[in-house]
Amino acid sequence: MDAARNLVQPKQGETPQKAAGLYQTFWRWHFYAGILFAPFLIVLSISGALYLYQAEIETMLYKDKLVVQDSGAALPLSEQVAAVKREFPKAEIGSIRLPKEADRTTQVKVTENDVTTRVYVNPYNAKITGTILDEKHFTNVAAKLHSEWIVGGTFVNRFVELAACWTVILLITGLYIWWPRNRKSIWGTVLPRFSQKGRTFWRDMHAVPAFWLSLLILVLIVTGLPWSGVMGEGINKIATSSNTGYPVYAFMPPKSDTATKDVADDVPWAAENVPVPKSGAENGGLDVDQVTALAVKENIQKPYTISLPEGKDGVFTISSSRDKPENEATVYFDQYSGKVVEDVRFSDYGWMAKAVSIGIALHEGRYFGLANQLLGTVAALGLVGIVISSLVMWRIRKPKGKLGAPQKNGKVKPMVILGMAAAGVVMPLAGLSFIVVYVMDRFVFRRIKPLKSWLY
Repeated sequence: MDAARNLVQPKQGETPQKAAGLYQTFWRWHFYAGILFAPFLIVLSISGALYLYQAEIETMLYKDKLVVQDSGAALPLSEQVAAVKREFPKAEIGSIRLPKEADRTTQVKVTENDVTTRVYVNPYNAKITGTILDEKHFTNVAAKLHSEWIVGGTFVNRFVELAACWTVILLITGLYIWWPRNRKSIWGTVLPRFSQKGRTFWRDMHAVPAFWLSLLILVLIVTGLPWSGVMGEGINKIATSSNTGYPVYAFMPPKSDTATKDVADDVPWAAENVPVPKSGAENGGLDVDQVTALAVKENIQKPYTISLPEGKDGVFTISSSRDKPENEATVYFDQYSGKVVEDVRFSDYGWMAKAVSIGIALHEGRYFGLANQLLGTVAALGLVGIVISSLVMWRIRKPKGKLGAPQKNGKVKPMVILGMAAAGVVMPLAGLSFIVVYVMDRFVFRRIKPLKSWLY
């Protein structure tokens, strides 16, 4: 932020020393967070913006595989699956996705030698239109770039979560620094001063858009946290223990020790950890045509995915998670009798699971159509612009041979310590990083002369 803002006007009832001390403290945390996480925020934002248009990009990339001529009544699903079996006789069929649109192909996932392939079948003539290795499919590549930065692994996943947590801290500290206090002009506060040059111009191009976009960016960050490793698991545990997640009747026997997400594709977040129920006595058996008829009978909305049973006591699982949250469904059918063993819908979720499901739909840009996608794009690309303007501003004010960090101003205030403790409870990885930064600052950085000279 502009160094001139160090001369902070106190709010009513606030001493000048206290106002300046708080400002300096918030500015230091804002500065260090921005410097550390700027590159990662750019990657998160751009990959997230791409993911918002997943369906449109897939149609463009794989048009020859996905799009067919609507020829009226589709062939029975069994005939489409039979065509895949003829093409891949040694492969095991895992799931079948039926599209919502009449001019789209049926997707069948097959696995052979631990390699999973997506096979696309024309539903009107059962001809295979193409195949894509699952790991190279755009959706998986974009998701891996967004959440694992391609590298993958637990450490990277946790670092992505840490970057998201620090983005929340950046927003809070940035809003405190931006707060106009006794300034009455809208210029430089809610409107940028385009006539200015240098640091003032870049300060406005950083602070003003950040103010307008702060709520959108916060929504994007918060709605993405249910997928994270630490906070996501915590949200799951809270929802389960408080009976505000998936319905408690999903615990009723007979059930296996396996979570639904481990045996089925496209499962809604709220049903991922529902224990998979078991089929009853072996007597007869369903085929996929009968399963699709059951889906119609149970009013399961397309697009949905049929995951085939695993083992003699496995169940057919039909899951729908790619439309509006209100249409989410996870229904388990006995593989022999066709009886509904368990039926979990959006209306069955607890309030917390409903909130998370709506948040995920907002995050992915599919809750209210194009407007949702555009708002997400503005937030994501706006964050890129905010980060770039901050780096330009830093380079302008940075002294030669120094990091250019704001100087400390006395001891850390008790309210700041309490705020950090609260943030650490809500965001455990951020809390851990506070401790690491404190230890490094107190016992390491200051003892290494070249580093101390550059940092301080």
